[in-house]
Amino acid sequence: MIRKVTLADVKAITEIYNSYIEDSDATFETEPLTEEEMRGRIEEIVNGFPYYVDEEDGEIAGYCYAHPWKARAAYRFTLETTVYLSSKYYRRGIGRKLMERLIDDCRQNGFHALIACITAGNEASNHLHEKLGFRRVSEFSEVGMKFNRWLGVVDYELIL
Repeated sequence: MIRKVTLADVKAITEIYNSYIEDSDATFETEPLTEEEMRGRIEEIVNGFPYYVDEEDGEIAGYCYAHPWKARAAYRFTLETTVYLSSKYYRRGIGRKLMERLIDDCRQNGFHALIACITAGNEASNHLHEKLGFRRVSEFSEVGMKFNRWLGVVDYELIL
């Protein structure tokens, strides 16, 4: 069941995200977050932007949100999207359902474009975004260092 995030979800979201920090290059963060840090991030986003979780049998299976892409006023109609799933729930269509809900919400609230910034080589995320209608618009090589190797970034855009 997809629903809006609540602060009761902080623990589960922190656990999901920290698993990506520790075991994946999907995020360029390198230090796990505390629940308090995650709570602050969630509170900052939900005050003006969509944030959803998928709950399966009482457990948070994944989450997604949109936040400002850039700080300048001219970018106010463009958001960056984020989606993460618990490893227990990969390949069940949950990421797609979350993102479809997020896209619909953004469209209904007058946003114009969505940007997805994806670690180069993350084929699952590339495929998801392409299926949702995003198109690849840029690539940066060797812009991040994690696990002692250089990582690139691929950007996707969806005009709403």
